Amino acid sequence: MTRHRHLPNDDDISAFRDALKAAGVRRIATNQADPGKPKIDGKAHEARRHAAVESNTPQSSGRTSDGRVEAVRPSEYLEFCVPDLPWRTFSQLKRGQTAWQAGLDMHGYTLEEARAELESFLRDAASQGLRCVLVVHGKAWGTTSDFPVLKSHTNAWLREWPGVLAFCSAIDIDGGTGAVYILLRKRGQ
Repeated sequence: MTRHRHLPNDDDISAFRDALKAAGVRRIATNQADPGKPKIDGKAHEARRHAAVESNTPQSSGRTSDGRVEAVRPSEYLEFCVPDLPWRTFSQLKRGQTAWQAGLDMHGYTLEEARAELESFLRDAASQGLRCVLVVHGKAWGTTSDFPVLKSHTNAWLREWPGVLAFCSAIDIDGGTGAVYILLRKRGQ
């Protein structure tokens, strides 16, 4: 299944802009909705902010590389989101409608290499202010395990990573159940 987009030519774009101008459409000043209530700036907010800053410091030890993870099937659909994530945001992520801005392919990595690469990739993505990334973990079974090792560990690692708001298996064109879309926290969130 491929995605084909019709790219308009310059005449179509000019005609569209002229029609918008004639209709009195104005460019909006901001890209964020006004919820109509002030932002909460209490002690809990400051505590979460402090915890997030502390968690962004590089860590030398792995998260769950000791093998104590829940095994998942190769074709199992993965999904996770924090409780306060808007339903629409998660729904768009699951449908592949949130454009991913960077990707990591972990095929061929050992478990420890994959953990280190994933953590480094997520830290880099967060420092660049990326919102959505793609990680390809594959579905291959381990040589000494009867379950997909990287997929199972990725599922566990991402649930523990403080900067991850949500993740889910990708749509088929981006890797299906062998990859995940990851929605990251915005800076200051």
